[in-house]
Amino acid sequence: MIDEVIGISSASDATRKAEANTLLSPRFYKTDYAALERFDVAPVQTEWDRMIGEFKLDVNRDHFERNAQFDAEVAQLPADLHQEFLDFLISSVTAEFSGCVLYSEIKRRVANPHLRELMGFMARDEARHAGFINQALKDFGVGVDLGFLRRDKQYTHFRPKFIYYATYLSEKIGYARYITIYRHLEQHPEKRFHPIFRWFERWCNDEFRHGEAFALIMRADPQLLRGHNKLWIRFLLLAVFATMYVRDHDRPLMHAAFGIDPTNYDFTVFRITTEISKQVFPISLDLEHPHFRRGLERLCRIAAASAAAKSRGGALGRLKRLGLAALAAGTFARLYLLPVQRHELPVQVRVAPAW
Repeated sequence: MIDEVIGISSASDATRKAEANTLLSPRFYKTDYAALERFDVAPVQTEWDRMIGEFKLDVNRDHFERNAQFDAEVAQLPADLHQEFLDFLISSVTAEFSGCVLYSEIKRRVANPHLRELMGFMARDEARHAGFINQALKDFGVGVDLGFLRRDKQYTHFRPKFIYYATYLSEKIGYARYITIYRHLEQHPEKRFHPIFRWFERWCNDEFRHGEAFALIMRADPQLLRGHNKLWIRFLLLAVFATMYVRDHDRPLMHAAFGIDPTNYDFTVFRITTEISKQVFPISLDLEHPHFRRGLERLCRIAAASAAAKSRGGALGRLKRLGLAALAAGTFARLYLLPVQRHELPVQVRVAPAW
């Protein structure tokens, strides 16, 4: 395994896994809260008010509740699949709780009434998501200590614009991942090896709406989407896609249990995310470029070789990992320099979750 997941058998193991900071693990963020005060909703007021009205309706307020069917379907899994599934759940709860912590802190630290109201709604949603996943982990005796995680996990400081870009992508790719799994399991219910996947359809609409919020924030300040900022958008698009590709190819048993080819799954998610992101990003990665897929496959091979070198240990192992890190950086740079697709932004920002 590229990330160390074998041996997760207790809550402390799961919490240590969630606390770890690696290239592939979800991170916790803090930002320049004073700079957020300058947000002006006026350019997108009409769409903003409509969105806030949807948050107030809170259509998923009763969704994240266990029922008898859920409890009856929790089953023992084969050992290797069990570990991969735990890795998936721990990564997911960390990502959801990261959003909860970030949004709660923004609400606490800013006076801007529009941002305070929005962040309160989104923190509410992410707390439900994290709690629901953590309860599924507790079924296996490995629930994450979220209070400890909030206190002790290392935080990464991002300027507000990077928070906007990265969190927008996280929410939209989260929607695309969940809806793709849900649609597949609709057609192949015999492959649903855990009941949590039944909840994904309505759940992912929360993720979609959170992404819409960040789309409106960015479209309210056109400078965020122009000039050198397009280079940062390009970087983060590639970083998010490459991270997902490498991590998903490190979970072969889970994807086999789904009956999903991880490459086809990832490119389906990339295409959905790319189509959605045209609402706000003036550029898109060319997913069909012949070198794009080859570059991602090379990153997977490098990551696997690096994991093997880490397991080997010693001076030779460390030297090997340094060389592989340089190869990964070079591969990423070549992917970054591939041509991108450019398009005009639509007049209406918001789109519907139609996938």
